[in-house]
Amino acid sequence: MTAELLSLVPFEVREPVSLAEHRQALARRAAWRLEDAPAEVVIRWAARTFGARLALTSSMSDAVVIDLFAKHAPGTDVVFLDTGYHFPETIGMRDAVAATYRGRINVVTVQPEQTVAQQDATHGRDLFATNPDGCCALRKVAPLDAALAPYDAWASGLRRDESFARSITPVVDWDKRNGKVKINPIARWTQDKVDAYIEKNNVLVNTLLMDGYASIGCFPCTRRVSDGEGTRDGRWAGTGKSECGIHLVSSS
Repeated sequence: MTAELLSLVPFEVREPVSLAEHRQALARRAAWRLEDAPAEVVIRWAARTFGARLALTSSMSDAVVIDLFAKHAPGTDVVFLDTGYHFPETIGMRDAVAATYRGRINVVTVQPEQTVAQQDATHGRDLFATNPDGCCALRKVAPLDAALAPYDAWASGLRRDESFARSITPVVDWDKRNGKVKINPIARWTQDKVDAYIEKNNVLVNTLLMDGYASIGCFPCTRRVSDGEGTRDGRWAGTGKSECGIHLVSSS
C-alpha cells in the first residue's frame, strides 16, 4: 500500500486553467487516492509535492502531528497563532515543542495585527463576549490567513471524531478561502489511536488535557468538559458556536 501510494506522487492533473484550479484538482484527486493511506504516507506525499511551501499549523494541545512531521517531513514550518488570550500552559507547550524538536521543525509564532488592549480600545472591551465570531475573525482567521500567504499548502490535526462539524473532514481538502491545498493526515484517527501514539512515542501533551479540558483554545472561551460531553463542548459553551472559522471543511 505504502509503495503504491508513494508511486503516485506527484499526481498528474490534466486541463489546469489556472493555478487555483490546478491546486483544487490536485486536492480532489489526492483526497480520493489517499483516503485510506497511513498518516505518514499522507505527510510524505505532501512534503514531496509542496516542499518548503508546506506549513503545519498547531494549537499546541498535543504534539502528535508535529512528531509525525518531524519524522516524515523534517524542516517543516509549524505555525502557532498567539491570539493574546492563550493559557500560560499553551505558551509553555509551544516553548517545549520548539526546544524538543529544534533542528527538525521550525516553530513560527504569528500574532494578530492589534494587541488585546488595542482591540479593546477599537472594538470595545472583551469582544469575545459580545461578538465571539468577530473576535475570532480578528485574532485567529485574519492573522493565520496572512501567515499562510507564502505557502501553497497547509496541514492541521483535524479529526473526524472531534465533532459532527468535522465528521466529513477529508484527508486532503481544498481551502477555497486561501486558494491552498489543505492536508489533514490524522483525519481518520480516533482518540484511542491518538492516545496510543502519545504513549508509544512519549509525545508532549498540553497539561490542560490532564486537568479536565478536552479541546484547548483561548482561555475566555474554553472550559473543562464533564463526563458525557463531546470533545469540543467546552469551546464557546452556551453560544451555539463550535468553530472559530479557520477550518472550513469543503466537499473537494
